[in-house]
Amino acid sequence: MRTQETFPVTPDARLAAARIASVDALRGFSLLGILVVNIAFLASGYRMAGLAEPAFHSSLDWGVRWVVTLFLENKFYLLFSFLFGYSFTLQVDSARRQGRPFAPMFLRRLAGLLLLGLAHAVLLFPGDILTTYAAVGLALLVFHRIRPRTAVLLAVALTLLLALGFVLLAVLATAGLDMSGTVADGTAEAAASDTALGGGFWQIVSEHLRKLSLIIVLRVVFQGPAVLAACLIGLAVGKLGALRELSKHTGTLRRLQWIGFTVGLPGAFFYTLSAWGGAVHKFWGEAVDLVTAPLLAAAYAATFLRLLPHLPRLGRALAAPGRMALSNYLAQSLVCSLIFTGYGLALVDRVSPPLEVLIALALFTVQVLYSRWWLKGHRYGPVEWLLRFLTYWRRPVN
Repeated sequence: MRTQETFPVTPDARLAAARIASVDALRGFSLLGILVVNIAFLASGYRMAGLAEPAFHSSLDWGVRWVVTLFLENKFYLLFSFLFGYSFTLQVDSARRQGRPFAPMFLRRLAGLLLLGLAHAVLLFPGDILTTYAAVGLALLVFHRIRPRTAVLLAVALTLLLALGFVLLAVLATAGLDMSGTVADGTAEAAASDTALGGGFWQIVSEHLRKLSLIIVLRVVFQGPAVLAACLIGLAVGKLGALRELSKHTGTLRRLQWIGFTVGLPGAFFYTLSAWGGAVHKFWGEAVDLVTAPLLAAAYAATFLRLLPHLPRLGRALAAPGRMALSNYLAQSLVCSLIFTGYGLALVDRVSPPLEVLIALALFTVQVLYSRWWLKGHRYGPVEWLLRFLTYWRRPVN
Protein backbone atom coordinates (compact mmCIF):
# COMPACT_ATOMS: atom_id res chain seq x y z
CA MET A 1 0.00 0.00 0.00
CA ARG A 2 1.46 3.34 -1.07
CA THR A 3 1.79 5.91 1.69
CA GLN A 4 2.65 8.79 -0.62
CA GLU A 5 2.55 9.73 -4.25
CA THR A 6 5.83 9.66 -6.10
CA PHE A 7 6.86 12.52 -8.38
CA PRO A 8 9.46 12.63 -11.13
CA VAL A 9 12.82 14.04 -10.12
CA THR A 10 14.41 16.67 -12.33
CA PRO A 11 18.07 16.49 -13.37
CA ASP A 12 20.64 17.28 -10.72
CA ALA A 13 18.06 17.01 -7.93
CA ARG A 14 20.85 16.77 -5.37
CA LEU A 15 21.50 20.48 -5.99
CA ALA A 16 17.89 21.57 -5.47
CA ALA A 17 18.41 22.40 -1.81
CA ALA A 18 20.77 25.21 -2.73
CA ARG A 19 19.18 28.40 -4.02
CA ILE A 20 20.04 29.32 -7.58
CA ALA A 21 21.34 32.87 -7.43
CA SER A 22 20.46 33.62 -11.05
CA VAL A 23 16.84 32.60 -10.45
CA ASP A 24 16.59 34.85 -7.38
CA ALA A 25 18.12 37.73 -9.35
CA LEU A 26 15.70 37.15 -12.25
CA ARG A 27 12.82 37.13 -9.78
CA GLY A 28 14.05 40.45 -8.34
CA PHE A 29 14.32 41.88 -11.86
CA SER A 30 10.75 40.78 -12.56
CA LEU A 31 9.56 42.33 -9.31
CA LEU A 32 10.98 45.70 -10.36
CA GLY A 33 9.19 45.56 -13.72
CA ILE A 34 5.92 44.61 -12.06
CA LEU A 35 6.17 47.56 -9.68
CA VAL A 36 6.81 50.09 -12.46
CA VAL A 37 3.71 48.80 -14.27
CA ASN A 38 1.44 48.37 -11.25
CA ILE A 39 2.12 51.74 -9.66
CA ALA A 40 0.16 53.52 -12.42
CA PHE A 41 -2.91 51.38 -11.64
CA LEU A 42 -2.47 51.82 -7.90
CA ALA A 43 -2.22 55.58 -8.34
CA SER A 44 -5.25 56.21 -10.54
CA GLY A 45 -8.84 55.15 -10.96
CA TYR A 46 -8.57 56.20 -14.60
CA ARG A 47 -5.79 53.73 -15.37
CA MET A 48 -7.79 50.92 -13.77
CA ALA A 49 -10.57 51.92 -16.21
CA GLY A 50 -8.18 51.71 -19.17
CA LEU A 51 -8.04 55.49 -19.57
CA ALA A 52 -5.21 58.01 -19.38
CA GLU A 53 -5.24 60.33 -16.39
CA PRO A 54 -6.84 63.57 -17.69
CA ALA A 55 -4.76 65.80 -15.41
CA PHE A 56 -1.51 64.73 -17.09
CA HIS A 57 -1.30 65.21 -20.85
CA SER A 58 2.14 66.70 -21.50
CA SER A 59 4.56 65.14 -23.98
CA LEU A 60 6.64 63.80 -21.09
CA ASP A 61 3.57 62.21 -19.46
CA TRP A 62 2.62 60.48 -22.69
CA GLY A 63 6.23 59.51 -23.37
CA VAL A 64 6.42 57.70 -20.02
CA ARG A 65 3.08 55.96 -20.63
CA TRP A 66 4.28 54.77 -24.02
CA VAL A 67 7.63 53.53 -22.74
CA VAL A 68 6.05 51.59 -19.85
CA THR A 69 3.37 50.10 -22.10
CA LEU A 70 5.84 49.25 -24.86
CA PHE A 71 8.64 47.69 -22.84
CA LEU A 72 7.11 46.57 -19.54
CA GLU A 73 3.36 46.01 -19.59
CA ASN A 74 2.29 42.35 -19.89
CA LYS A 75 5.91 41.20 -19.95
CA PHE A 76 7.08 41.04 -16.37
CA TYR A 77 4.09 39.27 -14.85
CA LEU A 78 4.78 36.56 -17.45
CA LEU A 79 8.38 36.33 -16.24
CA PHE A 80 7.13 36.07 -12.67
CA SER A 81 4.68 33.36 -13.71
CA PHE A 82 7.43 31.45 -15.51
CA LEU A 83 9.40 31.45 -12.26
CA PHE A 84 6.34 30.23 -10.35
CA GLY A 85 6.19 27.20 -12.64
CA TYR A 86 9.94 26.68 -12.37
CA SER A 87 9.83 26.86 -8.57
CA PHE A 88 7.10 24.22 -8.59
CA THR A 89 9.62 21.69 -9.91
CA LEU A 90 12.08 22.61 -7.15
CA GLN A 91 9.40 22.04 -4.52
CA VAL A 92 8.57 18.67 -6.05
CA ASP A 93 12.25 17.69 -5.95
CA SER A 94 12.63 18.86 -2.37
CA ALA A 95 9.62 16.84 -1.19
CA ARG A 96 10.87 13.77 -3.05
CA ARG A 97 14.33 13.95 -1.47
CA GLN A 98 12.87 14.40 2.01
CA GLY A 99 10.40 11.55 1.52
CA ARG A 100 7.41 13.84 2.13
CA PRO A 101 4.05 13.56 0.36
CA PHE A 102 4.05 16.58 -1.92
CA ALA A 103 0.40 17.10 -2.83
CA PRO A 104 -0.93 17.86 0.70
CA MET A 105 1.87 20.34 1.35
CA PHE A 106 1.38 22.08 -1.97
CA LEU A 107 -2.37 22.30 -1.48
CA ARG A 108 -1.80 23.99 1.89
CA ARG A 109 0.62 26.36 0.18
CA LEU A 110 -1.99 27.22 -2.45
CA ALA A 111 -4.58 27.79 0.28
CA GLY A 112 -2.16 30.20 1.94
CA LEU A 113 -1.59 32.02 -1.34
CA LEU A 114 -5.34 32.25 -1.87
CA LEU A 115 -5.91 33.79 1.57
CA LEU A 116 -3.05 36.25 1.12
CA GLY A 117 -4.28 37.11 -2.36
CA LEU A 118 -7.86 37.72 -1.26
CA ALA A 119 -6.70 39.99 1.57
CA HIS A 120 -4.37 41.81 -0.83
CA ALA A 121 -7.10 42.27 -3.45
CA VAL A 122 -9.74 43.51 -1.02
CA LEU A 123 -7.56 45.73 1.15
CA LEU A 124 -4.84 47.00 -1.17
CA PHE A 125 -4.97 46.19 -4.89
CA PRO A 126 -7.71 44.42 -6.89
CA GLY A 127 -5.10 43.69 -9.56
CA ASP A 128 -3.67 40.99 -7.29
CA ILE A 129 -1.90 38.03 -8.95
CA LEU A 130 -1.68 35.66 -5.97
CA THR A 131 -5.24 34.38 -6.27
CA THR A 132 -4.53 33.54 -9.90
CA TYR A 133 -1.41 31.62 -8.84
CA ALA A 134 -3.48 29.69 -6.30
CA ALA A 135 -5.86 28.56 -9.06
CA VAL A 136 -3.12 27.88 -11.60
CA GLY A 137 -1.20 25.89 -8.98
CA LEU A 138 -4.00 23.33 -8.99
CA ALA A 139 -3.50 22.89 -12.73
CA LEU A 140 0.24 22.43 -12.20
CA LEU A 141 -0.50 19.71 -9.69
CA VAL A 142 -2.65 17.97 -12.29
CA PHE A 143 0.04 18.34 -14.97
CA HIS A 144 3.01 17.48 -12.76
CA ARG A 145 3.84 14.32 -14.74
CA ILE A 146 3.69 16.05 -18.10
CA ARG A 147 6.75 15.83 -20.34
CA PRO A 148 8.64 19.08 -21.07
CA ARG A 149 7.80 18.96 -24.78
CA THR A 150 4.11 18.39 -24.05
CA ALA A 151 4.11 21.24 -21.52
CA VAL A 152 5.52 23.63 -24.13
CA LEU A 153 3.02 22.51 -26.75
CA LEU A 154 0.15 22.96 -24.30
CA ALA A 155 1.40 26.45 -23.42
CA VAL A 156 1.55 27.39 -27.11
CA ALA A 157 -1.94 26.00 -27.69
CA LEU A 158 -3.35 27.97 -24.74
CA THR A 159 -1.72 31.17 -25.99
CA LEU A 160 -3.00 30.77 -29.55
CA LEU A 161 -6.49 29.94 -28.28
CA LEU A 162 -6.52 33.11 -26.17
CA ALA A 163 -5.30 35.20 -29.10
CA LEU A 164 -8.03 33.70 -31.29
CA GLY A 165 -10.58 34.69 -28.65
CA PHE A 166 -9.50 38.33 -28.85
CA VAL A 167 -9.58 38.20 -32.64
CA LEU A 168 -13.20 37.06 -32.34
CA LEU A 169 -13.94 39.94 -29.94
CA ALA A 170 -12.35 42.37 -32.40
CA VAL A 171 -14.50 41.03 -35.22
CA LEU A 172 -17.65 41.29 -33.09
CA ALA A 173 -16.74 44.83 -32.05
CA THR A 174 -16.13 45.75 -35.70
CA ALA A 175 -19.59 44.41 -36.50
CA GLY A 176 -21.05 46.90 -34.06
CA LEU A 177 -21.45 44.87 -30.87
CA ASP A 178 -20.50 47.06 -27.89
CA MET A 179 -17.95 45.12 -25.85
CA SER A 180 -15.88 48.00 -24.49
CA GLY A 181 -17.03 47.84 -20.88
CA THR A 182 -14.59 45.77 -18.84
CA VAL A 183 -13.44 47.62 -15.73
CA ALA A 184 -15.29 50.93 -15.75
CA ASP A 185 -17.76 52.61 -18.09
CA GLY A 186 -15.94 55.78 -18.94
CA THR A 187 -14.75 58.97 -17.39
CA ALA A 188 -17.62 59.45 -14.93
CA GLU A 189 -17.06 56.13 -13.22
CA ALA A 190 -13.30 56.62 -13.18
CA ALA A 191 -13.82 59.94 -11.39
CA ALA A 192 -16.15 58.23 -8.91
CA SER A 193 -13.46 55.61 -8.35
CA ASP A 194 -10.95 58.34 -7.53
CA THR A 195 -13.35 59.79 -4.97
CA ALA A 196 -13.83 56.41 -3.31
CA LEU A 197 -10.10 55.63 -3.24
CA GLY A 198 -9.43 58.97 -1.58
CA GLY A 199 -12.03 58.31 1.12
CA GLY A 200 -12.14 56.24 4.28
CA PHE A 201 -11.45 52.56 4.89
CA TRP A 202 -14.89 51.22 3.96
CA GLN A 203 -15.06 53.38 0.83
CA ILE A 204 -11.73 52.00 -0.35
CA VAL A 205 -12.67 48.40 0.39
CA SER A 206 -16.06 48.81 -1.30
CA GLU A 207 -14.37 50.22 -4.39
CA HIS A 208 -11.91 47.32 -4.48
CA LEU A 209 -14.79 44.85 -4.21
CA ARG A 210 -16.65 46.62 -7.02
CA LYS A 211 -13.61 46.40 -9.26
CA LEU A 212 -13.08 42.77 -8.40
CA SER A 213 -16.65 41.94 -9.39
CA LEU A 214 -16.07 43.65 -12.75
CA ILE A 215 -12.67 42.18 -13.65
CA ILE A 216 -13.25 38.60 -12.49
CA VAL A 217 -14.25 37.58 -16.04
CA LEU A 218 -10.98 38.98 -17.36
CA ARG A 219 -9.14 36.97 -14.70
CA VAL A 220 -10.80 33.72 -15.67
CA VAL A 221 -10.80 34.20 -19.44
CA PHE A 222 -7.53 36.08 -19.96
CA GLN A 223 -5.06 36.23 -17.10
CA GLY A 224 -5.55 32.71 -15.76
CA PRO A 225 -4.77 30.89 -19.04
CA ALA A 226 -1.91 33.31 -19.84
CA VAL A 227 -0.37 32.71 -16.42
CA LEU A 228 -0.84 28.95 -16.81
CA ALA A 229 0.92 29.02 -20.18
CA ALA A 230 3.91 30.83 -18.67
CA CYS A 231 3.94 28.44 -15.71
CA LEU A 232 3.97 25.45 -18.06
CA ILE A 233 7.05 26.85 -19.79
CA GLY A 234 8.65 27.24 -16.36
CA LEU A 235 7.64 23.68 -15.53
CA ALA A 236 9.31 22.41 -18.70
CA VAL A 237 12.51 24.36 -18.05
CA GLY A 238 12.56 23.12 -14.46
CA LYS A 239 12.16 19.49 -15.52
CA LEU A 240 15.09 19.94 -17.90
CA GLY A 241 17.21 21.60 -15.20
CA ALA A 242 18.24 24.25 -17.72
CA LEU A 243 18.73 27.15 -15.30
CA ARG A 244 21.26 25.22 -13.22
CA GLU A 245 23.86 25.09 -15.96
CA LEU A 246 23.35 28.19 -18.07
CA SER A 247 26.79 27.89 -19.68
CA LYS A 248 25.54 24.80 -21.53
CA HIS A 249 22.59 26.70 -23.01
CA THR A 250 24.24 29.82 -24.43
CA GLY A 251 23.05 28.95 -27.94
CA THR A 252 19.46 28.63 -26.76
CA LEU A 253 19.66 31.96 -24.92
CA ARG A 254 20.97 33.63 -28.07
CA ARG A 255 18.13 32.20 -30.14
CA LEU A 256 15.63 33.43 -27.56
CA GLN A 257 17.13 36.91 -27.80
CA TRP A 258 17.06 36.91 -31.59
CA ILE A 259 13.53 35.59 -31.96
CA GLY A 260 12.15 37.41 -28.92
CA PHE A 261 13.37 40.87 -29.85
CA THR A 262 12.71 40.45 -33.58
CA VAL A 263 9.09 39.39 -33.10
CA GLY A 264 8.36 40.77 -29.62
CA LEU A 265 9.28 44.42 -30.13
CA PRO A 266 7.09 44.98 -33.23
CA GLY A 267 4.27 43.19 -31.42
CA ALA A 268 4.73 45.41 -28.36
CA PHE A 269 4.73 48.49 -30.59
CA PHE A 270 1.46 47.41 -32.20
CA TYR A 271 -0.03 46.75 -28.76
CA THR A 272 1.06 50.19 -27.54
CA LEU A 273 -0.50 51.88 -30.56
CA SER A 274 -3.76 50.07 -29.88
CA ALA A 275 -3.77 50.46 -26.09
CA TRP A 276 -5.10 53.99 -26.16
CA GLY A 277 -7.64 53.49 -28.95
CA GLY A 278 -11.19 52.16 -29.09
CA ALA A 279 -12.43 48.67 -28.30
CA VAL A 280 -11.67 47.27 -31.76
CA HIS A 281 -8.07 48.46 -31.67
CA LYS A 282 -7.59 47.20 -28.12
CA PHE A 283 -8.86 43.74 -28.96
CA TRP A 284 -6.54 43.45 -31.96
CA GLY A 285 -3.69 44.75 -29.83
CA GLU A 286 -4.41 42.18 -27.11
CA ALA A 287 -4.49 39.38 -29.68
CA VAL A 288 -1.08 40.35 -31.05
CA ASP A 289 0.35 40.96 -27.58
CA LEU A 290 -0.74 37.54 -26.31
CA VAL A 291 1.45 35.91 -28.96
CA THR A 292 4.41 38.30 -28.91
CA ALA A 293 4.70 39.39 -25.24
CA PRO A 294 5.90 35.93 -24.09
CA LEU A 295 8.63 36.06 -26.73
CA LEU A 296 9.76 39.50 -25.60
CA ALA A 297 9.67 38.40 -21.96
CA ALA A 298 11.83 35.40 -22.91
CA ALA A 299 14.27 37.72 -24.68
CA TYR A 300 14.47 39.88 -21.55
CA ALA A 301 15.19 36.82 -19.41
CA ALA A 302 17.79 35.48 -21.83
CA THR A 303 19.55 38.85 -22.01
CA PHE A 304 19.49 39.23 -18.24
CA LEU A 305 20.87 35.74 -17.64
CA ARG A 306 23.65 36.24 -20.19
CA LEU A 307 24.67 39.58 -18.67
CA LEU A 308 24.46 38.41 -15.07
CA PRO A 309 27.93 36.77 -14.87
CA HIS A 310 29.46 40.08 -15.96
CA LEU A 311 27.45 42.13 -13.42
CA PRO A 312 27.87 40.27 -10.11
CA ARG A 313 27.03 43.29 -7.95
CA LEU A 314 23.77 43.83 -9.80
CA GLY A 315 22.99 40.15 -9.44
CA ARG A 316 23.54 40.22 -5.68
CA ALA A 317 21.47 43.39 -5.35
CA LEU A 318 18.51 41.90 -7.22
CA ALA A 319 18.79 38.45 -5.63
CA ALA A 320 17.98 39.80 -2.16
CA PRO A 321 14.48 41.17 -3.00
CA GLY A 322 14.01 38.13 -5.24
CA ARG A 323 14.50 35.79 -2.28
CA MET A 324 11.66 37.50 -0.43
CA ALA A 325 9.59 38.44 -3.48
CA LEU A 326 6.23 37.70 -1.85
CA SER A 327 6.92 40.04 1.06
CA ASN A 328 8.16 42.74 -1.29
CA TYR A 329 5.24 42.34 -3.70
CA LEU A 330 2.72 42.88 -0.90
CA ALA A 331 4.81 45.68 0.61
CA GLN A 332 4.78 47.51 -2.72
CA SER A 333 0.99 47.60 -2.70
CA LEU A 334 0.92 48.65 0.95
CA VAL A 335 3.33 51.55 0.44
CA CYS A 336 1.57 52.69 -2.73
CA SER A 337 -1.80 52.52 -0.95
CA LEU A 338 -0.42 54.73 1.81
CA ILE A 339 0.73 57.22 -0.81
CA PHE A 340 -2.23 57.23 -3.19
CA THR A 341 -5.36 56.27 -1.23
CA GLY A 342 -7.25 57.50 1.82
CA TYR A 343 -5.23 55.07 3.94
CA GLY A 344 -2.56 57.73 3.91
CA LEU A 345 -1.79 60.78 1.74
CA ALA A 346 -4.73 60.27 -0.68
CA LEU A 347 -2.73 61.44 -3.71
CA VAL A 348 -4.85 59.43 -6.15
CA ASP A 349 -4.53 60.96 -9.65
CA ARG A 350 -2.35 63.79 -8.30
CA VAL A 351 0.99 62.26 -9.27
CA SER A 352 2.25 62.42 -12.85
CA PRO A 353 3.44 59.30 -14.74
CA PRO A 354 7.12 60.35 -14.63
CA LEU A 355 6.94 60.89 -10.87
CA GLU A 356 5.19 57.53 -10.45
CA VAL A 357 8.16 55.83 -12.10
CA LEU A 358 10.60 57.71 -9.88
CA ILE A 359 8.62 56.66 -6.80
CA ALA A 360 8.69 53.05 -8.02
CA LEU A 361 12.47 53.15 -8.50
CA ALA A 362 12.98 54.74 -5.08
CA LEU A 363 10.71 52.19 -3.40
CA PHE A 364 12.49 49.28 -5.06
CA THR A 365 15.88 50.69 -4.02
CA VAL A 366 14.67 50.75 -0.42
CA GLN A 367 13.43 47.18 -0.81
CA VAL A 368 16.85 46.06 -2.07
CA LEU A 369 18.54 47.58 0.97
CA TYR A 370 15.91 46.29 3.39
CA SER A 371 15.96 42.79 1.90
CA ARG A 372 19.74 42.55 2.16
CA TRP A 373 19.57 43.71 5.79
CA TRP A 374 16.71 41.35 6.66
CA LEU A 375 18.34 38.29 5.10
CA LYS A 376 21.50 38.77 7.14
CA GLY A 377 19.54 37.59 10.16
CA HIS A 378 16.73 35.52 8.64
CA ARG A 379 16.42 32.69 6.14
CA TYR A 380 13.03 33.83 4.85
CA GLY A 381 11.12 37.03 4.35
CA PRO A 382 8.31 37.66 6.85
CA VAL A 383 5.46 36.61 4.52
CA GLU A 384 7.54 33.73 3.16
CA TRP A 385 7.95 32.55 6.76
CA LEU A 386 4.16 32.64 7.22
CA LEU A 387 3.57 30.76 3.97
CA ARG A 388 6.08 28.07 4.95
CA PHE A 389 4.30 27.70 8.28
CA LEU A 390 1.00 27.17 6.47
CA THR A 391 2.68 24.78 4.02
CA TYR A 392 4.47 22.53 6.51
CA TRP A 393 2.17 23.23 9.45
CA ARG A 394 5.09 23.78 11.78
CA ARG A 395 7.23 26.72 12.80
CA PRO A 396 10.03 27.24 10.23
CA VAL A 397 13.60 27.69 11.47
CA ASN A 398 14.40 31.28 10.52
